[in-house]
Amino acid sequence: MAEQLLLEEQRENWGSRAGFVLAAIGSAVGLGNLWGFPYKLYKYGGGAFLIPYIVAMLIIGIPVLILEFSLGHMTQRAAPDAFRRLGRKKEPLGWWGIVLGFVIITYYPVILAWCLSFLGFCIQGAIHHGGELPWAATKEGCQTLFLNDYCNIWGGGQSRSWLLGSFSPDVVFALAAVWILMFLCIFKGVRIVSKVVLWTVPLPWLMLVILMVRALTLDGATHGMAYYLNPDWSQLLRPTTWRFAFGQVFFSMSLAFGVMVTYASFLHRKSDINNNAMIVGLGDLGTSFVAGIAVFATLGAMSLSTLGTAHPETVSTVVGESGTVGMAFMAFPYALGQLPYSAYFGIVFFVALLTLGIDSAFSITESVLASVIDKTGWKRTPTLWGITFVGFVSGLVYCSRGGLTWLENIDGFINGPWGIALLGMMECVVLGWMYRISRLRQHANERSDWKLGAWWDWNIRVTVPVLLSALFVWSLYDTVTAPGGYLVDTEGKLIVPTLVGVILAGAAPLLAVLLSLKRSPLGGLGVDDAEPAEAPAPAAGGCAGGALLAVVGMGGGIYAAYLTIAAKLADNAGRAIDTVMPVFFDGHVPMVYLILAASGAAAIAATVLSIRAATARERLDADITAGTRVAGAMGTLATGVCIGMVLALWSLLGRIKSKPVKEQTDLSTAAYVIMGIMSGIIIIGLGWCFIRAIKAAAEKANNQDQAAEI
Repeated sequence: MAEQLLLEEQRENWGSRAGFVLAAIGSAVGLGNLWGFPYKLYKYGGGAFLIPYIVAMLIIGIPVLILEFSLGHMTQRAAPDAFRRLGRKKEPLGWWGIVLGFVIITYYPVILAWCLSFLGFCIQGAIHHGGELPWAATKEGCQTLFLNDYCNIWGGGQSRSWLLGSFSPDVVFALAAVWILMFLCIFKGVRIVSKVVLWTVPLPWLMLVILMVRALTLDGATHGMAYYLNPDWSQLLRPTTWRFAFGQVFFSMSLAFGVMVTYASFLHRKSDINNNAMIVGLGDLGTSFVAGIAVFATLGAMSLSTLGTAHPETVSTVVGESGTVGMAFMAFPYALGQLPYSAYFGIVFFVALLTLGIDSAFSITESVLASVIDKTGWKRTPTLWGITFVGFVSGLVYCSRGGLTWLENIDGFINGPWGIALLGMMECVVLGWMYRISRLRQHANERSDWKLGAWWDWNIRVTVPVLLSALFVWSLYDTVTAPGGYLVDTEGKLIVPTLVGVILAGAAPLLAVLLSLKRSPLGGLGVDDAEPAEAPAPAAGGCAGGALLAVVGMGGGIYAAYLTIAAKLADNAGRAIDTVMPVFFDGHVPMVYLILAASGAAAIAATVLSIRAATARERLDADITAGTRVAGAMGTLATGVCIGMVLALWSLLGRIKSKPVKEQTDLSTAAYVIMGIMSGIIIIGLGWCFIRAIKAAAEKANNQDQAAEI
């Protein structure tokens, strides 16, 4: 009944299923797929990295994407109002993601502006330099062009690199052009977006295929592919490998930003949900994998051509330690400069980069726009002009001499432990335990080409929160205890961008709460309002005990975190760890082991008791009691906290040691097997999805014909 009421309102729809799928893929596939994924795969185990990445895609990526598609489609509203319609107290979760999304669109278009400028440099080379790039084909020349000539960053002697200083005119003009492009892409609504993505999503795929085919035909391509795919199985024993694999899936697929909720809200009421989510997830995986082949085959060819076949430069030297931004705008132009007719390959590369990024940028902008419109009732075009103006003006910070420092610090907070990981964890906990999630599964199954089982409910309730809370705790430990300080530099001076990042991270949920207090002029009919509440039921067995165990588990996990962080900080300062970490068993075993063992056991017991109580209630077709909800939520989070601290403790005590990357020139047998498995997953998976879609369409058409005959 409630679902029918929610779908009664008229809302603009996508022009076609293909338009929605391409738009969702365009949002999921962004700049990070082209350099972030290959860089992390290379650094964290090569082909071995794909094992945790695929696990993360299946456990977190696609299930959570289905969750957000279901929520948006059922409520037919952007993220904040969608959460509100499941209960007024849930609305801040939607605004939290929108606030983080707005912060992203203050700096993400700046990266697109860099792409646009480099595209202009490549076109200039094709016209005026005989098809060669206009910069020197050396790493120093590319670094000088990007850092000094283009970004005009402060010199090496400037300790406070975050000072704004003057603006770079080239970056400012390119930023204005990017915002104009984004405005034109979305100002007429999702029907225009569905037409735009018909070009901006397939085009970078075509560009990537061209780059990949050309790169694989170059001498030395195998050298780069060996770095990309030869597995280092020892890296699977490092928690950082799993942390980055899970994080890459979560951030790459635009989960928790409110983007996918908003896009799904524009779907026709009979549109598929589950199969679309699978197609989007596999499309994101396929794009990342192909991009990695194109990138590292090119880097391998470049390393061979630099010093010759007798003494080739190593791929690790080419990639360097500059990070993802440096890899895109210093290492890649250097690599492109080694190719014949480099300007033309540069045009292909930066067109792919620009079109990949523009989809993600305007998808986040669309989610912010739709949320504001749903909340205020304002007209679309004036509201978009306002967002464009504020976004452009805010982006000027990143166009200054200290802009690169600001961008790296702010992005680190958004994609760090205080940003999307925390929000995604809270989203799954709230929808899994504080709402009857089986309604969302039922809604998705009634419209999808294939059905979800009850396993999906428990995956969202338990598995995803445990993994994400462990990721959050481990990342937080890693960030707070980083050598050299956190809020101050090695000279004891305050790092202002880091402080601003801390303030933004703390202000986002507070601002979300304040925004949720404003009443929407469009009303707020929700599921809880439409259906009468059931009479209070007695607590199911084990709820009180589960809640107590959950409190014990959480308290012990937090205390273990305190001891571990204090010990790491002591180690950084050159003091013995045992000065702050108590020991037992004749002084050889840290006390924190015993604390984590007891806390973890209590947390797991609380989770199990809550699962049993919830299952018993749901078998009676009754809502889960409040006590069970609290015990289940706290139990899963406490379990994740304990797991995260175990990983941190292992790292602290030296149980996990990194190994230097070995120079490799040939693809191993395992690398060929990995390439075949990945290709099979992508091709067979997408083929299965399309076959299911075709069969479902045929069955629907057949049913309609039979109904017409009757």
